[in-house]
Order: sequence, then C-alpha cells, then structure tokens
Amino acid sequence: MTVSDHNPTRRRAARPRPTIDDVAAVAGVSRGTVSRFLNGGHNVSGTAAEAVGKAIRKTGYVANQHARSLVTQRARSVAFVLSEPQERLFEDPNFNVLLHSCTRALATHDLALVLAIAGEEEDRRRVGRYLTSGHVDGALIVSSHLGNPLLSELVGRGIPVVACGKPLGHERDVAYVAADDRDGARQMAEYLRSAGHRRIGIVTGPPDTPGGIDRLAGFRDVLGEIEPALIAHGDYTHSGGETAMACLLDQAPDLDAVFVASDLMATGAIDALRHAGRRVPEDVAVGGFDDSSIALTARPRLTTIRQPFARISAEMVRLLLGQIEGETPAAVILPTDLVVRDSA
Repeated sequence: MTVSDHNPTRRRAARPRPTIDDVAAVAGVSRGTVSRFLNGGHNVSGTAAEAVGKAIRKTGYVANQHARSLVTQRARSVAFVLSEPQERLFEDPNFNVLLHSCTRALATHDLALVLAIAGEEEDRRRVGRYLTSGHVDGALIVSSHLGNPLLSELVGRGIPVVACGKPLGHERDVAYVAADDRDGARQMAEYLRSAGHRRIGIVTGPPDTPGGIDRLAGFRDVLGEIEPALIAHGDYTHSGGETAMACLLDQAPDLDAVFVASDLMATGAIDALRHAGRRVPEDVAVGGFDDSSIALTARPRLTTIRQPFARISAEMVRLLLGQIEGETPAAVILPTDLVVRDSA
C-alpha cells in the first residue's frame, strides 16, 4: 500500500542543512569571509563579522566540527583527567566544582570537555592512548600524585597540560595553578594557637601530593617541629579522616585542637571525636581546608581555609589555551583565606 500525496500524515522531506554558501548569501559577503569568521575571525571587519553572526543565527547554520578539525588540526576539545578512583569524583565535592567551572570556562571558547578517570594503572594506560591519539587539544590534570606516569607520558609527547596543584617532579616543565597551601596552613595554625590551644594535632593529606607536603610544612612554619604523636596521615576521604583522627586520639589523648587538611577528612575526624565522647569545639577544636559545600553542612559548621576554586578553574583554562596557541608553560599561585565558623 502506498501513502497518498494528500495524506496529512505524510512525512515531509528533510530540509537540507544550511551551508557556508547559504550564510554568505544571507550576510552579503564572500564564502571566504564566512570561513575566516568561523576559524577565529582574522582579517574580518567588524561590520562583516556582525553580518555573518546574524546570518548564522538566521539560517541555523552549525559548523561541521570534523571538517574544521581536518583543516585546523584541532580537536576542539580538552580532557579533564582525574587521577583518582572513580568513586572519588562523587564523594569529594571539590572535584565536581572544578569540573563544572572548567566546563563553563571552556564553553565560552566553544570547546568541549571530556572527562577521563585515571586512578588505576589500567585506566592510565587507556587514557594515555586516548589523549595522545589526537582526540583532544590538551589536558587538565587534577589530583596528580608524585611519579604519575601519565603526566610524564603527556609531557614527553608534547601534549599541552595544566595541573591543578603543583605537579611534583614536573614543576619546571608543566604549567599549573594552585592555591597557596603552605600559607593557608599557616593561617589555620596561627588561628588555633591564638585561640589558646596548646596541643594541636594535624591530619595531613597523602605525602605524595602537593597539599600533603605543603600544608604540613605551613603548619610547622608556625608551630615548629611537631612531635610525631600529633601527626597522622590521611587520604582526603571521609573514612581516611575518621581513621587518622582515631589514631591521633590513641597517640595524643590530651590534644585540644586538630588541623585536618581537607573538609571531607574533617567531617570524618568530627565523627571519630564524637564516637570517642569528645565535643567539638568544647573539647577539641577542628579546622579544615577547602571551604567546600561540606563545610556548611557539617555539624558543627567547619572553620576552614577557603580555596578559590572558580579562579583556579579559570586560570587553568587560560594557561591551557595559551599553550595550545604556542605559549610556554607558566605557574599561578592563588591566595587562600581563613573562614571562621563553629568548629573552632
């Protein structure tokens, strides 16, 4: 059975996609002018650019990114590489803030962001093959640990890379954006000491991360050499903070304050203190680091060190785009601020 030409349900023929020639005709300019506009606007007058922009909106033209990539040798996408197990993306709110902010910053340049998880050796090999095969123009590396083979591979292959935090072992050849971890730790140590606390412990981050190293160093800058009983190492997770705090209570049951090197670990430390019958802040004051969303939902609300995550993301994108255009790697260190709430 055939469908009658008069049948109202007959499907209409698909309209052909608008082309560069269609845009040029509507704008009243040459095809070459439209092409130059789409590839960065070089040698296109303001009047012509305005006309082409209006014509694109009127015709509904969408650039063929595959064809553009063949001409420009650009993928028009950037990788966001998290060097942690996948579950950390959902547990730690800092990663989501960075991911969201980087996506928005790249969108203003019409660049897509590809999320890659590289927390295990097999994942790193797979992600390394993907990143070095021309699928992206560069990579934003988040939470890199000392000796990360993926970072070394990308540097060796000449892939533009920007790290979030100091890239240990690659400080001279990899661009990075970091909060001033050491000064932030100084601020917290000074605050706890000024509040009258004398037995101040610390839960550090992993010792193979820049935060794990620099936040402990800043703490020591203020309080001097710390006795081993007042130091416990964590892993930036809630359970890690809980375990480290329990360890501190066993080693130094008379401590009256603790600086925990991330908000997520600090909530675990508060749980450990509560289970041990210690009140926060009456018995033990607790200070965190990050000023993440967790700092406000914690009970009590966390006194913490604020990292400027929006600025960190914007600077990471800026440095990466500069490298893609041929600039040399650079570093940006951003200040941190003490935020006083209820926990200390």
